[in-house]
Amino acid sequence: MKNVIFILFFYLFYCTVHSQGTENEENPFEEGRINYFKKTILVFNEYLDTKKGSFNTTNVRLILPIGNKSWNVRADIPLVSTNTESIYKTGLGDLSVGATYIPYIDKKRGIAFRTRIVTNSAIDPKLGSGKWIIVPTLYYGSYLDNNRRYLWFSSLEYQSSFAGSNNRNTINTTLYENLLLRYFGKNWIGADIAFRYNATLDGFQNNSYLEFGRKFTPNNMFYIHPSVAFGGQKAYNYGIEVGILTLF
Repeated sequence: MKNVIFILFFYLFYCTVHSQGTENEENPFEEGRINYFKKTILVFNEYLDTKKGSFNTTNVRLILPIGNKSWNVRADIPLVSTNTESIYKTGLGDLSVGATYIPYIDKKRGIAFRTRIVTNSAIDPKLGSGKWIIVPTLYYGSYLDNNRRYLWFSSLEYQSSFAGSNNRNTINTTLYENLLLRYFGKNWIGADIAFRYNATLDGFQNNSYLEFGRKFTPNNMFYIHPSVAFGGQKAYNYGIEVGILTLF
């Protein structure tokens, strides 16, 4: 409940401050759902059911284009609630910052590189990984049709810890993810599948989700996606995420 109140308060406050229309999309990285060229605020809440209990994360993500907009910076501020083994905790999780560079883009396809640092900053060990993590990622986005109704977005990511508590597991994970979005009017539907290999556990922690989204103003949109995990070392059973995006 605290996380839901946090989402609503932050979003309503922000919308009273900023109200601007969006420009016409020109490339795969400037679609409403995936936009690297506009200042963006994303607030989402994710619930995950696990073998040991539940995790609920409310995250505020800020994206700011800089320079000629081939660069942008990103910051994530998570509020985490856990209910595992009859122990309930709530507080700030691991903060992260990142930078993205777009070396190539046209009206149909684009390539981007991002490096993100996840800090060991959670206020309680149960609310974070206990590690400093570097996360380099390669992105490729492409429209699959001339009408720009189908957008394919693919990424290859590596997560590696380089400092932190010796009592926590080393992070050594490779992720390959594909998202297909279908736009129609103000709405979109999407399907995503992610293959994640955890070398520390020597097993797969895969997941997949279906998404429905809608623009309710030119620069504000909403989405919801239920997810399910699979693989021998899956991190959770099932989950659901609800998010609100604002572009300005």
